[in-house]
Parts: sequence; structure tokens; C-alpha cells
Amino acid sequence: MHQAVSNPAAPAAFNVWRGTLAGASASLIGIGLARFAYTPLLPAIIGAHWFPASTAAYLGAANLGGYLAGALLAGAMARAAKPAAVLRAMMLLATLAFVACAVPVSFLWFFVWRFASGLSGGALMVLAAPTILAHVPAARRGFASGGIFTGIGLGIAASGTIVPILLRQGLTATWLGLAIVSLLLTAVAWNGWPEHGAPALAHAHAPSRFEHARAYPRAELRALYAEYGLNAVGLVPHMIFLVDYVARGLGRGVDAGAEFWVLYGIGAIVGPLAVGHVADRAGFGPALRAAYLVQAAAVAIPALGLFGPAGLMVSAVLVGAFTPGIVPLVLGRVNELLAHHPSAVKNAWTRATTSFAVMQAVAAYGLSFVFSSSGGNYLVLFAIGAAALVLALCVDLFIALRAK
Repeated sequence: MHQAVSNPAAPAAFNVWRGTLAGASASLIGIGLARFAYTPLLPAIIGAHWFPASTAAYLGAANLGGYLAGALLAGAMARAAKPAAVLRAMMLLATLAFVACAVPVSFLWFFVWRFASGLSGGALMVLAAPTILAHVPAARRGFASGGIFTGIGLGIAASGTIVPILLRQGLTATWLGLAIVSLLLTAVAWNGWPEHGAPALAHAHAPSRFEHARAYPRAELRALYAEYGLNAVGLVPHMIFLVDYVARGLGRGVDAGAEFWVLYGIGAIVGPLAVGHVADRAGFGPALRAAYLVQAAAVAIPALGLFGPAGLMVSAVLVGAFTPGIVPLVLGRVNELLAHHPSAVKNAWTRATTSFAVMQAVAAYGLSFVFSSSGGNYLVLFAIGAAALVLALCVDLFIALRAK
């Protein structure tokens, strides 16, 4: 076992900017469009009588289920073929799924293709960033990972802008339009993936088995998985209930709710690059703790009814920023913890992504149950989200103090 050191000259044939663009295209297709574009499509699908409301909700769950499956299977796919080949295949699968959904053949047909789109998203989330970042100098990884995950924010913004415009041409045209966008992004990314493995490792001191075992940060990684899952819980109230809270809870109407979703999307666009820049300067550990604190405060604003409409606007932008922004921070922290074990990064990132996916799905169903059981109490949902983020911060601080 050799110690990894930064060697920017090793992957000379790899263009970091082009790789970052490829990664951003992958996250835009797999998460930004495949997941978030379905939100504004759902009312149109029900209104066009493609599927009844109860059935259409299960189609949304199909994407989340596929996402979890993709995250779990990504490692096996990468072992069976080169990561670049898998990434291209997953982007093509997502594109094909958009085409297949252009016609409501049957519920089973739609369910399978929504599941397939989720599977592609999960695999792209697990494989794209680590494949790129293995070739990026450590000092630039925060910015590069932020650029990669900006695609998620662009997808959120597109869900509130481009999709409504496409819907004027009908549902079939909208699905085909998304397929065209996906195909163009796939072409942009096609030659941006590194064809070779990670840069060669310098020959340095080879630790003994005992030293190697002690150096492996198992407790820190397990804590990080738990924190990432708790962060997913904290994001769900805004992701699912923000627009409804503004429209019905505050009685301001659907248009006002849509305006807050645009603010959420603006935050999601700038969030990954902003937090990546901070992480490059402060380190991923401190940046992650600050992220938990800022998110907890932002989610608590509507729970406590602080600062009126202006406070809610700030809350929407901040939580929107961290919806994709937390991803590069956690991935960067994984890379930090496994600096001496680079071969373990993809496996650790798979576990982190799985934790996020599971807790996000559990929170979505759980908070929906709490909402109906409480007679439509929105404030308790935001309170639960803020509490989850405070708990994530406490876990991180406890592990940090224990390590010292």
C-alpha cells in the first residue's frame, strides 16, 4: 500500500474543466431533470388523464426507488466495465427513459421507465464526481466538485421555468423536449470522462498492517453517513412542502408559491460553487459544520415564524443552496478522510449516497404522515427538519472531540 500524494502533472491528458462540465451534465440529467422535472409535470399528467392522482404519486416513488438501486449497483457496474463507459450508458438510459415516457402506454411501462431514470441518476451520482475528482489536484477539488453538482441546481431551476414553457406544447412534446436536452448534454459530456485510471501513486512510506488499520477512519466515516442521512431529513420539508406552505398555509396563492420555488432554484444554482469555494479555503470539515449550522437556522426560520416574508425568502434561498451544495461538501470530506486510502473512496461515497437516499425517502413518507396526522401543521415539519440538522451537527462535533 502506498501513500497517495497530489501529482497534478500525472493526468496531463485530462482536461479538468472539460471533466467538470461532463460531471455537471451528468448531475443535470440524472438528478436535475430525471427527478426534479417530474414535480411540475405531475399536475399536467393528472390533468391530461394519463394516470389518476393516486397512481401518479407511485410513479414519483419509482424514481426514488430506482435512485437507491442505482446507488447500490454503481460499484458493480464500474467493476464490470470502465467507469467512463458506465457513465455514458447511464446518460443514454436517462435519455431513453424521457423518450419512453412521451406516450402513456400503461402504468407498468411508465413505472419501469421512471425506475430506470432513477437508476441512472443513482449510478451517475455515485460514479461521476469520484471519477473526475481522482484527476483533480486537491487544492481545486472543492471548486471542481461544486461545479459538478451545479447541474442539480440548474435542473431545479429548469423545473420551474423551462418545463412550464414546454408544457404549452403538450405532455408528449415536453417529454421529448427533455429527451433532446438530455441527448445534447450526453454529447457534450461524451469525451469529457477520463479513459484511464486515477493518477499514479508516488512511492512513499508503506505503513504496516497495524498502522494501516489504525489510520482507517471507520468511526468518522460512519458518523458522516449518519450526518448525511440526517441532512437529507432536514432538506425534505422545503423540498416537498415549501410551495404548498406559501400557497395554502399562508394563503398567498399558487403564484406566490411558484415565486418562492424560483428563489429556491436560484439558491440551488449558486450553492455548490459557493460552498466548494469556501471548502477549498477553510477545509471540508469546518465547512461541513458551518453548513449544518446555517441549514438548521434556515429551516428553523419558518418553524418559528421569524422575520416575516423576508425571512422566508432568505430561508428558501439558503436551503435551496444546500440542497445540491451539501453534496460536494460530503464528497470532499470523504476524500479528506480517505486521503491515504484512495481506492476506498468510491465505496464510501456509495454508502453515503445510499444513506442519503434511504433517509430522504423515509423522511418524505414520514413527514407526509405527520402532516396528515397533525391536521396540516406545517410548522412541526420545519421543526423536525431543523432538529435533524442540529443532531447532524452534534454528531459531527462529538466525533471531532473524540478524535482529539
